[in-house]
Amino acid sequence: MVGPNAFKQTVLTAAVSMALLITGCNNQHTVKSTTKSDTTPLSSDKQQNTIAPGIPGNSPTWAFAGKTGIGTSYEPYIDGSYQDSAKNPISRVWFSLAQGIVTETMFGLIHNAQLKEMQFVISGKDFVDTEKDDTEHSVEYLHTDEDGKPLSLAYKLINKDRDGKYQIEKHIFTDPDRDSLMMKVVFTAFESGITPYLVVNPHIDNSGANDIAQYDDANKVFTVNTTDKNSSVMSVKSSVDFSQASVGFVGISDGLTDLNNNGDMNWQYSATSDENQGGNVALTAQYPSPIIAAGAQQAKISFDLVIGFGNNKQTSLANTDATLAAGSDQVLADFNGEGDALGWEDYLSSLQALNNMVNTTTDNGKLLYASALVLKAQEDKTHAGALIASLSNPWGDTVSAKVGSTGYKAVWPRDFYQCAMAFLAMGDSQTPKTAFEYLEKVQVNENTPGYSGTPGWFLQKTHVDGQIEWVGVQLDQTAMPIMLGWKLWQAGVLSDTEINHWYKKMLKPAAEFLVNGGEVNLDWNHTNITPLKTQQERWEEQQGYSPSTTAAVISGLISASDIATHAGDKEAAKRYLATAKNMQGKINGLMVTTAGLLSAPSGVERDNTQTQASLPYFVRLAPNGEPNKDNKLGDNNGRAGLDQRLILDGGFLELVRYGVTSANDKTINNTVSLIDNQQLEDNLRVKYQFNAKDGSAIPGFRRYGNDGYGEDEVNGNSYAERGVNTAGQRGRVWPFFTGERGHFELAKLIQNNSLSNKEHQALINTYVQGMETFANEGLMLPEQVWDGVGNPTRYNYKLGQGTNSATPLAWTHAEYIKLVRSMSDKKVWDNYSIVSDKLKH
Repeated sequence: MVGPNAFKQTVLTAAVSMALLITGCNNQHTVKSTTKSDTTPLSSDKQQNTIAPGIPGNSPTWAFAGKTGIGTSYEPYIDGSYQDSAKNPISRVWFSLAQGIVTETMFGLIHNAQLKEMQFVISGKDFVDTEKDDTEHSVEYLHTDEDGKPLSLAYKLINKDRDGKYQIEKHIFTDPDRDSLMMKVVFTAFESGITPYLVVNPHIDNSGANDIAQYDDANKVFTVNTTDKNSSVMSVKSSVDFSQASVGFVGISDGLTDLNNNGDMNWQYSATSDENQGGNVALTAQYPSPIIAAGAQQAKISFDLVIGFGNNKQTSLANTDATLAAGSDQVLADFNGEGDALGWEDYLSSLQALNNMVNTTTDNGKLLYASALVLKAQEDKTHAGALIASLSNPWGDTVSAKVGSTGYKAVWPRDFYQCAMAFLAMGDSQTPKTAFEYLEKVQVNENTPGYSGTPGWFLQKTHVDGQIEWVGVQLDQTAMPIMLGWKLWQAGVLSDTEINHWYKKMLKPAAEFLVNGGEVNLDWNHTNITPLKTQQERWEEQQGYSPSTTAAVISGLISASDIATHAGDKEAAKRYLATAKNMQGKINGLMVTTAGLLSAPSGVERDNTQTQASLPYFVRLAPNGEPNKDNKLGDNNGRAGLDQRLILDGGFLELVRYGVTSANDKTINNTVSLIDNQQLEDNLRVKYQFNAKDGSAIPGFRRYGNDGYGEDEVNGNSYAERGVNTAGQRGRVWPFFTGERGHFELAKLIQNNSLSNKEHQALINTYVQGMETFANEGLMLPEQVWDGVGNPTRYNYKLGQGTNSATPLAWTHAEYIKLVRSMSDKKVWDNYSIVSDKLKH
C-alpha cells in the first residue's frame, strides 16, 4: 500500500540523534548556539568574503510530514504524455507546506527533493523568532469560487507573532512556464526595530549531506549544487535586494546560529567549500527593517522571492531571473489558468462529473475540488501517468536525509489503482488511461533487471522511472491492473482494439500469475508463490491468506476472463473463471474462524447453536490458512505477534465492494459487529468515535488490532524515531476506512432495497462528512489521525487531527472522491457487477 509499513524498510535504518530536533533549522528561538569550529574561530565580529567553517554541519533530516498544502503547475497531455514546447513549456517543480512554511520542494522527477525548508527568522528587541516555531499559522487558497471551492493550488499563508509584534503573509505557487517556485511576501512590523531574515535549508538531489552553497554579492543571488558535477542547481533571488547575506553549515556557521548568538547577523560567508566538499548547508539573507513613520502604527515591506532550478547553474539562474521579471501577479494568473494561459481552472472545467457530485458533499464541494487538484498534482511530469502515494516523507523531521529516499513519493500499483479509479469517477478519462499504460513499466518480465522466475506480477514499489525499490509479491497489486483495465474498457476509455492489445501484452501475464503463481527471484526475494497465499497483504507486512487480497484476486481473474473472451482466448477465459470460482469456495475455510476468541457486543443476531464467542468471523490474516488454530501472526512494527483469531482488519469489506460476497452475508456482518465493538482493549480495538463539524458522531477505524505503525503511545516518539522499533508504537486511525465503511453501508441498503432519501442523507452526513472532518485547514487528508490513546507527542495532537505520518495521502483523497461519486450515483462506484453475476452461475 502506500507502503505504509513498508516505508520502514529503507528510510528508518539510520539512527537520528535527538539533538537534530533542537538544532539547525529546527532551533527554538530561546536556544542559543555557541558551537565553535574545530579550525576557524567564530566570533561576533563581522566575517566577510570567507569560506564558512564547520563542515559538514549537523546531520540532516526531512521536514514535518503533515502537509497543509502541496502544489505544482498544471500541464496538459500531448498525445498521452508531457511534452515541452515553445507554446507550453513543462514546469517540473512541486512544493509542500507545513507548519506555516515551505517544506520539501522537488525538481525534475517528483521524488527528487531539492529543499527541506524555507522560512523567515525575525529579530527584534531581546528576541529571535523562527517563523515555524514562534508564530500562529493559517492557510487558505488564493483562488476560489464564490462558495470557497479551490480553483488552483496557490496558497496564502499568514503567520502572526503570538505577541502581536509582526505578521508575515506569503503567496506561494510555481511558474508554469519555468522550473521555478515563486513566493510573494508582505512583511508587516507593528513596532520598531524588527528585522526579517530569510533562511533556506537546501537538500539538493534528495540528500542534505553533500551540498555546496555560494553567495554572489554583486548579483544578490544564492546558488547551491552538490559535490556531484552533474547535480541539480538551485538559485535563490529576491526582487528587493538583500541587505547582507551568508552561507554556512547548519548548527555551526549558518545564519540562524549566528542570530541566536546575539540577535545580529555578524557572519557573511560567501561560500561553504570547494567543489569536492559538501555538507548540510543553509542560506541566510537579511532584508531591510520596516521603518514605522511618525504617527503610524505599522510598516510593511513587500517583495517577490524566487527559487529557480536547473540541470546547471546557467539554467537555474536564467529561470530565477525570468520568473522574477515576469512578476508574481502574471505568474499567478498563468498558474491559475486565467485568459489564454492553460492552468488549473482548465483542468477543473474538464471534469464533467464534478459539479453534480458537489450535491452529495456537506462542505459545498470544497474538499472535493481540493482532492481533484491534489490527486492530479501527485503525478510525475517526465513519466506521464506515474501516480505516487504521497508528496511526503513520513515522520520526516526525525528521518535522516543523509542518503536519499523516496518516502511515499513512489509508485505502488495498489494506491495507483485507487487514484486511477478516482480520476475516472470525477470525469477525467485521460489520466487513468495514461496511468494504466504506464503500468507496463512496473510489471515484471524477462527484461526486469536481475530477475529470474515467473513473469507477470507487478513490483511492490518503484521510483516513477521504474527503478526497483522494494520487491515483495503482493497479489492484490497484480490483480488491480487487470481490474482497472476492465473498468476503462467498460467506460469506453479503452477501445476494443486497445483492450485486446493490453490483454496480450500486460493483462494475460498478470492473470496467469494469479492462477499459477510461480518461482520468484529478485534481490533478496527468493520464494515460490502459490495463490491464494500472498507473500504480502495490502499492508505489506506478512504472508498468508488475506480477505482483501482475495477480493482483488477473484475480481481480477473474473475481469480477465471477460477480457480474454473478447480477445478470443476462450481456453484462458474458462480457466480464469473456474479458478476464481474455486477460490471463492475456499474463502470460509481459509480465512473465517469458527473458534473465535473475540466476543460480539450484545444484541447481535446469532443461531441457536452459536455462543457469543463462536460467531464465525474473518481474521485479518491466516498465515497458514488454518483460521481455527492458535497460529500467531509475525512480530511487526515493534509489536509481538498475537493469535490470528484476536486480530481484526476491515479489509474483508472489499469482498462486498467488488461483488465477491453479498452485503447481507452473515459472516461479513458478524465481523462488522466485532469491528464495531468499542469495548475491546485499545490494542485490539479498531473503531473509534469522533465529532464531525456539526457535532454529530462519526466513525474512524484503525488498520487492524495490534498495529504498531505509528507514534509510541508511551514516550510520544515518532515511528521508529531512532531507527529502531519500540514496543509502545501504535498505528492510529486511517480516514479512508471511513470511506470503505460508507461504501459497505451503501451496498447493504441497496441490496435490501431500503435506500430511502432519509437513509441516503444519513450516509452522507456520517461517512462523507466524516471524511471531510478529517481534512486539515489546507483541505489535505492524512494517512492517520490521532485517536487519543497514549502520549499526544511533542505536537500535542488533538483527537482527529492528522499526525506526522503522511499528509496528503493520495489513497485517502481517492477514497473520498469515490465515496462522493457513489453517493451521487446511489451505486457503489468501484463495484464489479460482472463478478457477482459470474459467481452466481
